Amino acid sequence: MKVVFFEDVEGTAQVGEVKEVKNGFARNYLLPRNIAGAATKDNLQHANALAQKEARRQEKLDAEARTKVERLQGYRVTIEARVGETGRLFGSVTNRDIAEKLNDATQLSIDSHIVLLPEPIRELGERAVTVKFTRNVSVDVTVEVVPDEASKPVVAKFLEEQAAEAAKAKAAAEAAAAAAAAKAEAEAETETETAEA
Repeated sequence: MKVVFFEDVEGTAQVGEVKEVKNGFARNYLLPRNIAGAATKDNLQHANALAQKEARRQEKLDAEARTKVERLQGYRVTIEARVGETGRLFGSVTNRDIAEKLNDATQLSIDSHIVLLPEPIRELGERAVTVKFTRNVSVDVTVEVVPDEASKPVVAKFLEEQAAEAAKAKAAAEAAAAAAAAKAEAEAETETETAEA
């Protein structure tokens, strides 16, 4: 069924778009809620007027969001968290924690829902997090998770253990490479002696 949309439907269409949708979706959801209408001349004119109004509203929102983006461009947020003996956090850092830090540091009102974090942060380190103000305006912010004062000795011990394990693994790999090289050299010598005999 061909319909024209009077409202934005996430993942389907925006105001004013004409789309072919399944009959059941149109009859059971879009038409009863007046989200869309049949693609008639009157409905197309009505949707076009709504689309122009929405475009003006969206442009105004984008202009407001761009001022916030300028303040957050290249911004870095440091969050202290408690860390366990395995180097993983007790709990996690969520989009709400990041939004609070950004609000405290920049005096902007950033809702936690616009901080796009696919899954909570559970490890130390840096990562880029997107803050999406509108569908057209977003900015990447660097989030660094560091251990709190109580966890610093635990993290230092963990890092020392990791460095020691890495050194052992490197030494073992070098020894294996040396053994393989010696074996290859010995085989080459036996082939040379066999060829001379």
